[in-house]
Amino acid sequence: MLGAGSVHAQECFIGGFIGTDFGIYQDLSSHLPENWREFNKEFIPVYLKNNPDKSRVTAGLACGAIWTVSKGLNIGDVVLSPDGNGNYRVGEIVSEYYYSHDGVLPHRRNVKWLEVYIPRSEMSQSLQNSTGSIGTVCDISSYENEIRNFISKGAVTTSVVVSDEEGFIDPLAFAMEKHLEEFLVANWSQTEFSKHFKIFEEDGDLIGKQYQTGAGIIDILAISNDKKRLLVIELKRGRASDRVVGQVLRYMGYIKEQIASPNQTVEGAIIALEDDQSLRWAISNVPSVSFYRYQISFKLAKN
Repeated sequence: MLGAGSVHAQECFIGGFIGTDFGIYQDLSSHLPENWREFNKEFIPVYLKNNPDKSRVTAGLACGAIWTVSKGLNIGDVVLSPDGNGNYRVGEIVSEYYYSHDGVLPHRRNVKWLEVYIPRSEMSQSLQNSTGSIGTVCDISSYENEIRNFISKGAVTTSVVVSDEEGFIDPLAFAMEKHLEEFLVANWSQTEFSKHFKIFEEDGDLIGKQYQTGAGIIDILAISNDKKRLLVIELKRGRASDRVVGQVLRYMGYIKEQIASPNQTVEGAIIALEDDQSLRWAISNVPSVSFYRYQISFKLAKN
């Protein structure tokens, strides 16, 4: 996303770059470690000083986006950026990070923009959901084949790793998990979680949905009504294995180290259709992680 509401999209297309801002106005050339943790440790305090009305959750998102665009992306990677008119422009990263002292989105990478525009209306529903994230950056590598079809008339060649925590992604399964997430968010007030937690939001935006971190993407990040507890929620479409416990613990570790205040605790919740004995054994020794089973019902009523 090139500025809020793609306000800087046309300038970026004409100038051949992408970039971030977030109120950190200094050259980061010597402040981009290989480890995102080091970057966040240094710049979350800077962001909060420059934006005193924002939370550490927002600061984590902002610093994560700056590091990803400035350091995490590699030369040759392909990016899709919305143009503000319902289309996505396709480009290829062609330079390392540089700082523009007097321009918009000063933390920049040069991009070779292709004459390829992808109408959002022609994307699959699951790709629309992923690219519709309110975050500045989201990873859409799992849609490699669909994106390659869109840019087949262009000249870009790249390798994209298509994987998730448990191996290769099943596009149908991924779509099912996205529908589960959307349903849970839309019906949050009817869940057990709503008694004590709400999905994290800032300025009216649900930034806790698909929360981007250096440890991966958290499906839902929630905060308790008294602000003392943070909850990491991981959704699985079917049966959850013990491997998801390690995934949730990694996310919880990130939140505890990078986001939570000293007086806040971090908990985890796994939601799936079924569990197994391995999962039950795994979480039996991790009291801060809970398992929830969802149920699906369908009913027709004749009037």
